[in-house]
Amino acid sequence: MSVDQDKHEARLAAIINSSDDAIISKNLQSVIETWNKGAEKLFGYTEAEAVGQHIFLIIPEKLRNEEEMIINNLKQGNRIEHFRTERVRKDGVLIPISLTISPIVDVNGNITGASKIARDITREKKDEEVIRQYARSLEIINEVGKKISSKLNYESILQLVTDAAVETTGASFGAFFSNKTDSTGETYMLYTLSGASREAFEKFGMPRNTQVFNKTFSGDGIFRSDNITKDPRYGHNAPHKGMPQGHLPVVSYLAVPVSSPKGIVIGGLFLGHPNEAVFKEEHERVVSAIAIQAAIALDNSQLYEDIHVLNSKKDEFISIASHELKTPLTTLSGYLEIAELEPGLLHNMIPQMRKQVKRLDKMISELLDISKIRAGKLNFKIEKSSLHKIIKDSVDSTPSKEHFITIDLPAEDVNIAVDANKIVQVLVNLLTNAMKYSPQQSTININTMILGDHIQVSVSDKGPGIPKEHLDRIFDQFYRVAKTSGKEGLGLGLFICKEIMDLHRGIIWVESELGNGSTFNISFPIENSSA
Repeated sequence: MSVDQDKHEARLAAIINSSDDAIISKNLQSVIETWNKGAEKLFGYTEAEAVGQHIFLIIPEKLRNEEEMIINNLKQGNRIEHFRTERVRKDGVLIPISLTISPIVDVNGNITGASKIARDITREKKDEEVIRQYARSLEIINEVGKKISSKLNYESILQLVTDAAVETTGASFGAFFSNKTDSTGETYMLYTLSGASREAFEKFGMPRNTQVFNKTFSGDGIFRSDNITKDPRYGHNAPHKGMPQGHLPVVSYLAVPVSSPKGIVIGGLFLGHPNEAVFKEEHERVVSAIAIQAAIALDNSQLYEDIHVLNSKKDEFISIASHELKTPLTTLSGYLEIAELEPGLLHNMIPQMRKQVKRLDKMISELLDISKIRAGKLNFKIEKSSLHKIIKDSVDSTPSKEHFITIDLPAEDVNIAVDANKIVQVLVNLLTNAMKYSPQQSTININTMILGDHIQVSVSDKGPGIPKEHLDRIFDQFYRVAKTSGKEGLGLGLFICKEIMDLHRGIIWVESELGNGSTFNISFPIENSSA
């Protein structure tokens, strides 16, 4: 062998030994003949431990049939490139590798063995898995988006969302809890479940306002735990002091708030798994994307429901309005026909005709106010006005022979910054309603108080009271409490009152109990910024 050839082989050996890849040679009996430093690093065996051993040293038992396929290809002179498989390290850990195998030929052209280059593709496999998961997540998000965009039912949307969150994260079970609390603020409402029965939750009740749950329902962000039972905040709330008996086995835990486009927390998606560290950062991103889509769909669902209810009320209002407008016109027509036949009776009918005209005028004024409110063009002029005069003008505008009105005013008059005509309009409406529903000869009381920098005016009657279920809705547009009470009116008055109070940066509310009358209250600042 020449000196140059010696140098060449030495250089080649140095290159092989310094390679990060495992470079191994073996004979056709699959016995290892050479083993470089890269092989020592990858498989954990030293050269002394590996050379002379069968290649099964690093082939898992379940994959040993691969060696026969490799040898058969080598004998035919075939080269195997980028063959993906697994090999086992000295410590028993399986490693994903890419193999390139070339036949070794002697000077006579005979195949005597093979050289193998094994490359660790652990990182590559992880990257591929991340990409695969990301692609699948995008598919799920897209599928969820298509499905929920076609749904307008609140519960159907939430069920789709909960199922999708469980599928995409690999959770054992998931639930959506609506952000609704009881009077103590301690209970959230279970809305949908996936991967578990409702009975599994109902055995131990709804979640409480604990430190762990609060983060989600306050909208502070996503909460993820590899082992929730080791969280220092876990297990400090009565009555269970930890996981209740029969509770689903939650160890890995992920909670994602679902917030409306306006930032209001609608509820939360809660995902659980009995094993540790199941949920990863990518799961947070995916469930967050699903939560955003859910929030938009739920907002659309609520809007659809509101429009449906509003349209129903509008149809009902048109029917009522047609009837209410037609009644005084019919009455007036009747009086005019009588007057034509008996002109001498006209003088006696004028008060009744004037009453019907006044009734028509009130309804037309309400309709005009509604039109202006919708267009944002309700005339509104803030000026300094006397509180005493406003109350007096309101009472003078609602004279009654059937009721007594008592007035309780502050001893000293107060100048307030309001649109006096609009406040009088509100009080006249409240007084008219009180008279309409109160027994004859009963007392209606007006009470006025100065509370700090606000004025509160209350109108109390002795009427039948308002059922509890109507109290929060009587100020809604087109809403009427009693549809068959026989009382006249379009049912727009209280809605207009609320709009006027809103313009004054004030509020209107009612306190009522069946059989004990009602008290309508308005409160507004003494000084308004636009004065």
